[in-house]
Amino acid sequence: MILYKGIVYDDSKQIKLIQSLKNDCYQTLSLMNKIEAKDVIDACDQIAKKVRNGDYDETILPLLSTLDIPIEQFEHYISMFERDALEKKVKTELGVDYQELGDIEDSKRKIMPLGILFHIAAGNVDALPAYSVIEGLLAGNINILKLPSGDNGLSIQLLKELIDIEPKLKDFIYVFDVPSTEIETLKIFAQIADGVVVWGGDVAVSAARQMAPIDTKVIAWGHKLSFAYATLDAKDEDLEGLANHICETNQLLCSSCQGIFVDTDDRKALDIFAKRFFDIFLKVSKRHKQVSIGMRGKNTITLYFENLESHKSNKTIFHQDGISVISCDDQNLELSMLFRNVWVKRLNREDIIKVLKPHKNHLQTAGLLCAKKDANELSNKLLQAGLIRITKPKDMARYYVGETHDGTYALREYTRVVEFID
Repeated sequence: MILYKGIVYDDSKQIKLIQSLKNDCYQTLSLMNKIEAKDVIDACDQIAKKVRNGDYDETILPLLSTLDIPIEQFEHYISMFERDALEKKVKTELGVDYQELGDIEDSKRKIMPLGILFHIAAGNVDALPAYSVIEGLLAGNINILKLPSGDNGLSIQLLKELIDIEPKLKDFIYVFDVPSTEIETLKIFAQIADGVVVWGGDVAVSAARQMAPIDTKVIAWGHKLSFAYATLDAKDEDLEGLANHICETNQLLCSSCQGIFVDTDDRKALDIFAKRFFDIFLKVSKRHKQVSIGMRGKNTITLYFENLESHKSNKTIFHQDGISVISCDDQNLELSMLFRNVWVKRLNREDIIKVLKPHKNHLQTAGLLCAKKDANELSNKLLQAGLIRITKPKDMARYYVGETHDGTYALREYTRVVEFID
């Protein structure tokens, strides 16, 4: 489906609409049409109220069940669209007086949108494509959105509802369901845009840079790697919180825990810790919806070969009911097998920076499991190594109003400071 000027079209209209896209975007700029953050916030707040009132339960509840998202977690997501959250976001990222910057000598200053943003969305979080567009709208931009493959229609539904509530937004939202293989079409979007916003891994970011003209800004929210860091005296309560986080996200988010680094040099102590976590993990996993049989089957095959090679790799493998904890000798920060399969590795606190710093821009969140007396030292070492967020293990995937995207404020990336004379 396509959303174009507030109307939903089927994909057969794609060629014709794309031919009109540049002129329609430029026409909006030529007419000096503007949207205020207040208009966007009002519309989002009305949608959030409708969601809380159950107006969309027919669509939302089956989706939550399929994705095994607890209602409490969903309610936290709703809060991101509410008035208080969005007003705080704008004030935090652009400043209270961002519309009235002080003059410089004879020049006046103000913050303006980049102009036109092309969003290449990732599909690992439902509603993220729509939220990316909302961020673009808050900064005053026209937004072209490429839906991720497998989008369930939620993005178009949300954005269409937004336009129905505030019709002036129709000239600032264009959504296309274009496959990533249609490179020439994506290049057209990139050539129209002042900025390309790409959500994805290194391959997606590299592809965006290649398709964007040299004079187009590329704003990359790349895939990151997150992990837990634990001392041997970590509390069972924290280990349970970490296990719950892993089960809720199935390790699909940038902030999802892929594995656990443990503050020890002792391999025997590492194996004991891994078994301790596995027992808790197994118990917690049973409270959640089971992972799909396809993913369990894929990981079962991988674990079978890991077991066959364990005498060479010196890995200790704990697995049952589709989950696993693998104790390893190496210190590599890497993606796990996903879907409730976790590695556990030794990383003495003195070696944190040496081991993690080479990963630089791939680092995001660390869930910290330690006694209070160690928290400050370990947090500082992890931050110095390049981590962006240090959280409690249960909160690794939680988003707080006022947080950055990977250390940068999105609305600042989507705007520019201009100087002019009256």
